[in-house]
Amino acid sequence: MQPQSSPHSDTRVKPLVALRAIRALFRNKEDTGQVFKVVEALKGDSILRNFERFKASELGAQVLMERRQLIDTLCNKEYLSGLPEDSYGKAYQNFLDTENLTAEGLVSASEEAPRWGSREADMALFTSRLRDSHDLHHVLTGYGRNPVGELCTLTFGYPHTRNRGIGVLVLIGMFKVKKEMRDVPVFKAVWQAYRNGKKAAWLPGVDWEAMLPLPLEEVRRQLNILPPTEYQKVEKCLKCKEADYQSQHGSMPQAA
Repeated sequence: MQPQSSPHSDTRVKPLVALRAIRALFRNKEDTGQVFKVVEALKGDSILRNFERFKASELGAQVLMERRQLIDTLCNKEYLSGLPEDSYGKAYQNFLDTENLTAEGLVSASEEAPRWGSREADMALFTSRLRDSHDLHHVLTGYGRNPVGELCTLTFGYPHTRNRGIGVLVLIGMFKVKKEMRDVPVFKAVWQAYRNGKKAAWLPGVDWEAMLPLPLEEVRRQLNILPPTEYQKVEKCLKCKEADYQSQHGSMPQAA
């Protein structure tokens, strides 16, 4: 059996590993495993710092003691589908259904990153919780899964983890998307996502399981999630572009 690593080990930044992963991601934007490789290579001590903060909190101590796995709740479609129509959990399940996603979708991708699956048990539980909450962030913040929405979701979460890998992905992705969508206010949407993220409650410390049955708008109020007004302009712009294209050519091609 492979020995477990200490949460205090391997905080080195590995820029060459990150660069290779970024190049691979550019070749295939659907290769989500490369995202985790970048985050892992550039994380430094960010995960350790966040883990220590989580472990010291009342919720963190409870989650670690119970060995609570967030994905167990997120995979329970019967439970989520039975929640009230206005609930966070029902909105999350509807998001998965609409986008043809599953809660398990990010698990195999994350396992492509070196050391992701070999961490000490408490650290592994915490990092899995961060990973599994990604689509919860989409629903909570109102950012969609188009390229700008993904950038804004990552940007919103950056002030909460300060992981350099996420920062690098956002910066590179922002200019790449802007090049492809010159008349879309990408920079304004991303900048507002960062500012709104700084004002919100610390997301790694949220009791997601307790929030799911609550009305989505109440959860947003509790966590101080502000409306993504600049991103809403992006969505409106993209819908207009899609409508114009379809009226002339039929279906809209996907951005590279």
